[in-house]
Amino acid sequence: MDLGIKGCVALITGASGGVGLATARQLHEEGVQLVLSDMDQKKLEEAYAWLKADSVFVAADMTQQDQVARVVEAGRDKFGKIDIVVHTAGVTGAKGDPLELSDEDYLEAWNTDFFSAVRVARATIPDMRKHNWGRFVCITSENAVQPYWEEAVYNTAKASLGAFIKNLSYKEAAHGVLCNTVAPAFIETPMTDGMMKKRAEELGVSFEEAIESFLEEERPGIVQKRRGKPEEVAAAIALLVSERASFINGSNLRVDGGSVQALQN
Repeated sequence: MDLGIKGCVALITGASGGVGLATARQLHEEGVQLVLSDMDQKKLEEAYAWLKADSVFVAADMTQQDQVARVVEAGRDKFGKIDIVVHTAGVTGAKGDPLELSDEDYLEAWNTDFFSAVRVARATIPDMRKHNWGRFVCITSENAVQPYWEEAVYNTAKASLGAFIKNLSYKEAAHGVLCNTVAPAFIETPMTDGMMKKRAEELGVSFEEAIESFLEEERPGIVQKRRGKPEEVAAAIALLVSERASFINGSNLRVDGGSVQALQN
């Protein structure tokens, strides 16, 4: 299927691995020019050794507005525009009793998982309006609607992110800019690798056994009994940023294997 975005320019944050990298691969196959950002320049460039086409690589901290602006400016200097934003940068943050977590714990997740999206939107959407076309997609999580008690900082930030993108969607669609979120659950990424390694150590079991027990005990809704693949999330993102998704706005698309056991978003 031709997604109708050949020649568009996409900014992808958190691009050096996981969902960001998988999304870049799919968009590249569609003929999209790429502006790629993450915290570590060397890691970013190594992840894209396969990419021969002209692209922009910029190490930046999305919690800093001036660094966000630098990434966007680099993309515009190279390609003249930014049509698509896929904001995947984020952290799981501290875990524990919600009342025992510190202000700093909450603020870390707030700045990285929520407020970074506000900063990226400020830097990119006004220019999209001028061209009367744009796509802005952020990664939320199953946690935004199915929170787990020990992940309060992450839950709160991701739920806020979902509300913010819904707010954006109301006005921006009048300018041809569609804003949506994608909510994955338990995907094969460095983030869940770390979770499962820690679980394996705590339980004294293998990595594979840790995944199996986690699915059985913590994610019964995932009846496939496996982690999702980054490519499966990227496919949903590619659809949302395409011309094929021209009537999808303000939505939260779950790619969670059924983990969220509820009807509402």
